[in-house]
Amino acid sequence: MLNRIILIGRLTADPQLRYTQNGIAVTSFTLAVDRPFQNQQGERGTDFIDIVVWRKQAETCANYLSKGRLTAVEGRLQIRSYEAQDGTKRRAAEVVADNVRFLDKGSGSGNQPATSSPPADDFSDLGGADGEEYPF
Repeated sequence: MLNRIILIGRLTADPQLRYTQNGIAVTSFTLAVDRPFQNQQGERGTDFIDIVVWRKQAETCANYLSKGRLTAVEGRLQIRSYEAQDGTKRRAAEVVADNVRFLDKGSGSGNQPATSSPPADDFSDLGGADGEEYPF
């Protein structure tokens, strides 16, 4: 059986970092992901997908991601059930992230200075000798 999801989208708000009673970091954020097709009016729909990140990666996401950042998330879909305040049973779908990639250069928002930000996936220096560009 396989439960893998890969998403690329933009954060709808700054990530929310909290800690469990055991001191384990957990960060949550919502990723806006455009649908690959257009409706009859020529508009693309957008899905808003809840993401949960744990431990050290959760702290990194909270320190370096912010609203609007282009981000790739790889993980697994998790469906959980809970009881709402009115007593009705509800279900929530979320992606538990195993790997989060920052796809654009950010300003290093958060508690860490921008100079200690993890390197962005920057492929601008992949040119060959004498400024030659590779065809990919």
